[in-house]
Amino acid sequence: MSNQNQTLTLSALQQRLQSGQTSAVELAQDYLSKIKQSDLNAFIDVQPDITLAQAKAADALRASGQAGPLTGLPIAHKDIFVTKDFRSTAGSHMLENYRSPFDATVVERLDQAGMVTLGKLNCDEFAMGSSNENSYFGAVKNPWDKQAVAGGSSGGSAAAVAAGLAPAATGTDTGGSIRQPAAFCGITGIKPTYGKVSRYGMIAYASSLDQGGPMAHTAADCALLLNAMAGFDAKDSTSLERANEDYTAQLNQPLAGLRLGVPKEFFGAGLSEEVGAAIETAVQALEKLGAVRVEVSLPRTELAIPAYYVIAPAEASSNLSRFDGARYGYRAPEYRDLLDMYKQSRAQGFGAEVQRRIMVGTYVLSHGYYDAYYLQAQKIRRLIAQDFAQAFTQCDVIVGPVAPTVAWNIGEKANDPVANYLADIYTLAVNLAGLPGMSMPVGFGTQAHTKTRPVGMQLIGNYFAESRVLNVAHQYQQATDWHTKTPEGL
Repeated sequence: MSNQNQTLTLSALQQRLQSGQTSAVELAQDYLSKIKQSDLNAFIDVQPDITLAQAKAADALRASGQAGPLTGLPIAHKDIFVTKDFRSTAGSHMLENYRSPFDATVVERLDQAGMVTLGKLNCDEFAMGSSNENSYFGAVKNPWDKQAVAGGSSGGSAAAVAAGLAPAATGTDTGGSIRQPAAFCGITGIKPTYGKVSRYGMIAYASSLDQGGPMAHTAADCALLLNAMAGFDAKDSTSLERANEDYTAQLNQPLAGLRLGVPKEFFGAGLSEEVGAAIETAVQALEKLGAVRVEVSLPRTELAIPAYYVIAPAEASSNLSRFDGARYGYRAPEYRDLLDMYKQSRAQGFGAEVQRRIMVGTYVLSHGYYDAYYLQAQKIRRLIAQDFAQAFTQCDVIVGPVAPTVAWNIGEKANDPVANYLADIYTLAVNLAGLPGMSMPVGFGTQAHTKTRPVGMQLIGNYFAESRVLNVAHQYQQATDWHTKTPEGL
């Protein structure tokens, strides 16, 4: 299989497996070879023996006529999902050598579907970041321009798919962490409605916001993966009991009469001209396919940032209290007593951004500040959800940018965490409201850099409208070719 073929979609690879052009073992070997040669720092752990054993089992299933739609297809997992056979680090020194005794539900379901795991992908530490520079294992490079960040926190996932190191990957999205790296790396990714994909075995950052989802080249591939990933899980108390649906069923529905909501707040100061122009061109392309543009308003968009950066750190400070050096994970080599062991282990095991968010979270939950900050943020969260509810009375799908700019350079915002936070302005509200949102590639910009860098458009649906959002993206991708573009040198 040539390098160019390594950016094939899951559907195309599936046809090759079915026709006997290739085997699951050959596919796995080709991807493992590409991973070994890559300098993007996208993978944290690769275990070729385990991968090839899974591929061999998939070939046996195919030979016996028991193959499903995903059998033998390779995938890589964001290192937030715990795995028995690979390390589960969350991109942190705290869990650098941790091995889980069980698989996350998402990993288990994709295994049961017959997919072959290529390895674990780099991410911002405990999924805290917008650039993948907060990983203990170093920044992931963007395959379109290795000077650029890959986006975060699922940067390893996005870079691996864009560079053809894996045809698909899992990601998690707490405030944009599937959509933003997908946009920066020119691939497709969807964050489903909160509760649609099990969080069991997902190393928690902010439990009321975290949601897993698929990342791939196309909306059709994401739909195929979501069929296997989504569904009720009794082991996750936030999992929704709803009938399973086939997310591929509505992909070919025409867009005639679809009302596209364009929020005026998404196109104001701060949005780069190049990104704005690419989004406008994409909206016009959807109009040619029969969609109708409707102006809507999301008046509390700007409040999403302060609300999110109170709620998420508060939940993080609680979730990360379990990492104390006593039970599992990193333990400081020297300490005076039990309290000092806790202090030393956490100070040495957590990176700067994680410590910052724990401190903020602990502060806003402390006596005398809970009502002033956390409670107020939760009230704003409810108002943001109401804004979306109002908008969806006027439209079917909301469209806009994923991020205000294309990917910035590695190190460019390293000393300015607030600048990093502001880059999430268009994505955070979707998580606060628990809505499904996705990113698809719609063009390129340079933003004064030497190489062009991808632009992604965000599609936001009402609750449980994943099929509609995927349908819009698929119809757009049938009419355009942005999703087929690959970085130089592949």
